[in-house]
Amino acid sequence: MSDAYETDLVVGERDLDGRLASVAVGVSLVTFLLSFASVARIVTEETSLFGLGLYDLLAVGVLIAGGCVAVLGVGSRVGVFETTPDDTPGLVTAALFGLGAFVVVGLVATETIGLGTVLWIPAALLAGGLTTIGVALTPEDVGSTVPVGVATTFVAALVLGDVLAPGFAWQPEGFSATFTGSMVAPVVLGVAALLAAWAGAKAYEGYGSRGRQSGAYLLVGVNAVAILSLLVGLLLFIGSKGIGPAFRGFSLIPFEWPFVTNGYSFRPEVINGVFPAIMGTIWLVIGAVITGVPIAVAAAIFLTEYAEQGRFVGAVEIATNGLWSTPSVVYGLFGYAFLVPRLGGTTTLAAGMLVLGFMLMPLCLITAREAIKSVPDEYRDASAALGVSRWQTIRSVVLPAAMPGILTGVILGVGRIAGETAPILLVMAGGLRDDAPNVLASFHFTSTPPFVGNDALLQSAPALPYQLYATITAGVSAENAEAFGWATAFVLLLVVLSFYALGIASRIYFRRRLNA
Repeated sequence: MSDAYETDLVVGERDLDGRLASVAVGVSLVTFLLSFASVARIVTEETSLFGLGLYDLLAVGVLIAGGCVAVLGVGSRVGVFETTPDDTPGLVTAALFGLGAFVVVGLVATETIGLGTVLWIPAALLAGGLTTIGVALTPEDVGSTVPVGVATTFVAALVLGDVLAPGFAWQPEGFSATFTGSMVAPVVLGVAALLAAWAGAKAYEGYGSRGRQSGAYLLVGVNAVAILSLLVGLLLFIGSKGIGPAFRGFSLIPFEWPFVTNGYSFRPEVINGVFPAIMGTIWLVIGAVITGVPIAVAAAIFLTEYAEQGRFVGAVEIATNGLWSTPSVVYGLFGYAFLVPRLGGTTTLAAGMLVLGFMLMPLCLITAREAIKSVPDEYRDASAALGVSRWQTIRSVVLPAAMPGILTGVILGVGRIAGETAPILLVMAGGLRDDAPNVLASFHFTSTPPFVGNDALLQSAPALPYQLYATITAGVSAENAEAFGWATAFVLLLVVLSFYALGIASRIYFRRRLNA
């Protein structure tokens, strides 16, 4: 293991390799970014920069980055650069390079040479095994860089040699999909760039534990940025498509927003809207929270504060994790088979609330348990020392301290159920032209149990997710179906983000109150 520490002398000797590593990382990240933009079709194969086509430019970037890391590895081995590599790059790195060799040799053997299964599998296994063993037995500086240089050179040669060109098409045997060059080339170039960036980051820190840490941080950072970029891109894409139709006829003074305040009608002079579906979605989420969250929090309190850790608690934990992983359509089938016959034999808003409440329980239970567990035992001990009962301690000390964590689970759960379509389709589906459910005004008392009734809860109701599905997929709205669908998606996004904002504001409020 590396036990050398950075000194001024070492920094001065590492000027050249530090610059080479910086070039490798910088060029790799730019190449990866352009590859990502190409996959998203922000830039296309017709884009040209500095007189080069996009793919050729990316290939040159990959080639430069791979060449830099290969020079860094060889230079470190022959003593040109001052580094502190380990004896081996590690089994995980060796296995990943071996897997890459297995895939490449397998593809070449089957798609280029045309070998059958009997021949390509041994060839690919031999290549992968030899690569794994060879890298595992090589010092870290060489094992982490030279294979990267070989891989990036191979990928760049494929692109610059027009093997991976926009006209490339590959339809694997047994698959109906065709992989085109416009998709394969940027993906392969992006992976190669990411590999070179990882090797460059390790070389920048001189390998060893600091190098591995730097490489891991770079990959984690790129992953985080890619996820955020994907989220922002998704929001911008839906917003760009839906904001125009959604704000048709909008005016601030006097306030008019027809798409949000109107329903769907047959009158051609009236702008069709989604007000009933908005109200249906809001009541759906409110009902799910009321039916799911209190039970989940109560169960979390019992399992964490009262129950002994044993087989029962373990079984509940396994069941909770299993329920959280269960596909939503299974919940919908359960509601269709169990709840619908007991609620009048037809789809109802109440059935939708209960089914989504069941879906909300597992996540709220898991997050509430973790939040309660995170409350320091000193709080409980101090409360017990004052003679306070266990329940009073939970109510006055534990729950307020755990409330931000509990709200986090509720926020995540609400975000999921607000956009669910399959359960709504089975247990609640309302028509495009149904009225908004008037739940509050429909409450009335009866002389027989349960002494209160609500007709709105026992009728079908529209909801934004199902309406969006019906509009775009089934073309329910014959007039301007596409524009109506994008506008519905935009409004659904606003409703979900509103629930998120409400939950985050509540969490901030409880956190400030706790810290006050």
